[in-house]
Amino acid sequence: MSELFYRCLYRSIHCHFRTPLLVLLTLTAHALAQVDEVSESEVRVYENQFNPIENPQPILGDYPEFVQPVVETRRFEAPMLVKDVDADLEVRAWRFSYNARGIIEMPNRLRAKQTAVVVVHPWGIDDGQGWRTPEPAGAADFCTPEKNELAGRHLRKIVDPLLTRLRPHVALVMYSLRGKEYPVHRQAYRSMTNNPTAAEKTAGREKMRQILNRFDYQGKALPRELKLSSDLPVVDYFRQFPGLQADARSNHAGFWDLPIPVNSAITMHDDDVVVYDQQGYHALRTFLKQNGVRHVLLTGYATDMCFCETTAGYKNLSQDFNVFLVGDATLATFPANMTPSYATNAHISFASLDQLVTQVSWIRLTDKNGSGHPDLTD
Repeated sequence: MSELFYRCLYRSIHCHFRTPLLVLLTLTAHALAQVDEVSESEVRVYENQFNPIENPQPILGDYPEFVQPVVETRRFEAPMLVKDVDADLEVRAWRFSYNARGIIEMPNRLRAKQTAVVVVHPWGIDDGQGWRTPEPAGAADFCTPEKNELAGRHLRKIVDPLLTRLRPHVALVMYSLRGKEYPVHRQAYRSMTNNPTAAEKTAGREKMRQILNRFDYQGKALPRELKLSSDLPVVDYFRQFPGLQADARSNHAGFWDLPIPVNSAITMHDDDVVVYDQQGYHALRTFLKQNGVRHVLLTGYATDMCFCETTAGYKNLSQDFNVFLVGDATLATFPANMTPSYATNAHISFASLDQLVTQVSWIRLTDKNGSGHPDLTD
């Protein structure tokens, strides 16, 4: 804990007790005693041993349209990492280690009812619900209508089938959205604090469509002239004409104040939960813990930004949960390219230094003896 924490603790105790040092020592001793009380049955020794994998096939090779397969010269098999009692969800995973000088793969056995599937920022843009990329030069999500349509195909082809397969068995299916929860969101979606009726949800989603379709998506055109100094024309050029402008000039004032919908490519169910970034990670963590979640299968957008940095991003979740990044169920932003495959590969590969990565075909429902059932693995 930080020095600031201990200073605050000392000041609080000093205000209420005449012998602050004695009380502080008592609290410290009590905390240490609790650590010592952890029984040996709650801790196991992990044999961090690696066996070389002969002639391994590329990883993330099922959907090359969306992610370039991962190919590495050295791959190793390690022992099982997560070993839940009564596990019914197999999740093979990998990570990269410079010190081990290769990719390390390992099996995991999870309890599905202690697992949440989270989709980061599945924004419903250019998907028929009314929220759309402003013209002639606005930008949002993957920044062009064509690239947003590609993300919709990815949702339909990969993410939605995964949700459909796992939803009956896992604890939660969740989506995170940018910004705050608007009143129309509270009517349209279940959240961490609210669960409207089916009729309310239908009415709320129709109201959201009306709000989104009323907005004027006409922004201003690109600047025709730029004023450049003789000394620093490059600096002046990019200052006036950066590579990404999503401000009021390009997107029209009020664009980022609209209620963002969950993308229509996802088949939402009444029990699915929407979380909003402004609610903060603490609220999300508390909600997941209250629902018995220990494991998270993380999917969504964009691998290089929201997927790692926002409220439901892996930098937050991996502090408190066993997180598995589903590497072919995410897309990175891909400026200057027509395909996200190389960008997604690069960002997932970098994340694998400190995160476990899996793929859709490695997530397998089983019975509690480890045998797959056709009705669970289709």
